[in-house]
Amino acid sequence: MGGERESPHDVIAQLMAAAIDGDERAWNKLVERFSALLWSICRTYGLGPADAADAFQLTWLRLLEHMETIQEPARLAGWLATTCRRECMAILRRSRRVMLSSDDALFDRVSGQAPEADRATLLSDRDAELWLAFGRLSERCQRLLRVLVVEPEDGAPSYDMAAAVLDMPKGSLGPTRGRCLEQLRKYLDDGGISGGGP
Repeated sequence: MGGERESPHDVIAQLMAAAIDGDERAWNKLVERFSALLWSICRTYGLGPADAADAFQLTWLRLLEHMETIQEPARLAGWLATTCRRECMAILRRSRRVMLSSDDALFDRVSGQAPEADRATLLSDRDAELWLAFGRLSERCQRLLRVLVVEPEDGAPSYDMAAAVLDMPKGSLGPTRGRCLEQLRKYLDDGGISGGGP
């Protein structure tokens, strides 16, 4: 009986310290604690499922890169929210340049007169197909691609950090990523949405 309950800030501080030391359970608890906040931010920007997942994952990657610089656990929620908003805005800025296939390029050229609602529906359908294909990958491939497939604006993702997060040898990340992307491309070809013919 009788012990004082820890404040939420103390719990967050302990989880952050443990995650910095490589405790995966502590990291997972941080993700569970703040995921709803980040998904709600992604929704307010109107991102499709794939772009929202990218912003979500990039926000966690940024935290991995900068966790040791966050001195006050009480500010973690605000830091994550600000970072997520920046990632959402960056994705929106780049969205016109990102194309999954030549079919999408054709769609972009002829859709100038299409109402935005129609465009949003078509993009949402395409994103749903992409996530269905992604869901067919092995759990290992899904986890690896979530960390490595999205390249930050300031350069390639940190393979040192990814190797630590994924508990894989650094030298195997690139080849494994290539095999996973090839499998994803095959699933997309099978579904007729990648545009990558023989």
